[in-house]
Amino acid sequence: MASYAMIKELSEKKDKNGNGYLDVVLVASDKKEYPGKVWRFENNGQFSADDVVEVEYSVETYKGKTQLNITALKKAPEEMIKNFVPASEYDGKTVFLSLLNKVENFSDSEFKAIVREIMLKNREKLEVFPAAYRLHHAIVGGLMLHTASIVEMAEKTCLVYPNINRELLLSGAILHDVAKTFEMQTSKSGLCKGYTVGGELIGHLVKGAMYVEETAKQLGIESEKVTLLEHMILSHHGVPEYGSPVRPMFLEAEILSSLDSLDATIFEINNATGKIPKGAFTERQWALDNRKLFHHGLSPAEHKVDLGDGI
Repeated sequence: MASYAMIKELSEKKDKNGNGYLDVVLVASDKKEYPGKVWRFENNGQFSADDVVEVEYSVETYKGKTQLNITALKKAPEEMIKNFVPASEYDGKTVFLSLLNKVENFSDSEFKAIVREIMLKNREKLEVFPAAYRLHHAIVGGLMLHTASIVEMAEKTCLVYPNINRELLLSGAILHDVAKTFEMQTSKSGLCKGYTVGGELIGHLVKGAMYVEETAKQLGIESEKVTLLEHMILSHHGVPEYGSPVRPMFLEAEILSSLDSLDATIFEINNATGKIPKGAFTERQWALDNRKLFHHGLSPAEHKVDLGDGI
């Protein structure tokens, strides 16, 4: 059989006779992963992780597990990679414009100036970056999807509680994860492949607050609003064990932290239950307190974000 796939993992090994071979994990167009072997093969740098390849193979069983015996392997056009990588259903450029348009309509000139400047300075990465390495929204365009979801939930919360400062809350929501573009490294697939040195040593919460401080100084803004935005970014993980150096200390900061956690949890539950049939339980999900989840199947998992303001 012949098919196209993306190499997710690749290891160069030797068999018991000293012959080289490749041990690979391939991602098919259905996003499922398949382990395989390319016997008697010296790679010499020809193939690496995230390459899209055309493969000829047979299916075999080894020690009770299914694997592919790959008999031919060659490069496929790079643009095919989009067929094998999980991505947001919303175009990142459109989502960015929708959020920017909300900011352009702010009545508070200081929030508007700070948020607009940071967004535009990081625009290229914001439009395509994932929101995480392995957990929620770890997909191409996941950062904008996560941000837009929180912004929409924040706007609806403001309708229920009119005392919320809408522009403060939206400013914090838009900027809360902006420094993930500093924290993470992406591969040619567009997914996160690890963390930068700065990401490990500083992290996106502290760096995001630094962006606000630096931008405010550049714009000549010295009001307390700068401190409020910094606090929202620093506190949005809620508690020290999740990385926040300080807990939320005013209403909008608490709402942002809660909505951030809620959106991440909904994504994780939908992602986990979407892989199993109706009426079944998932394996234990370590990211959700090691809980099993039940797929009741009463309604399909959908993610809808209103992008009308950006079109």
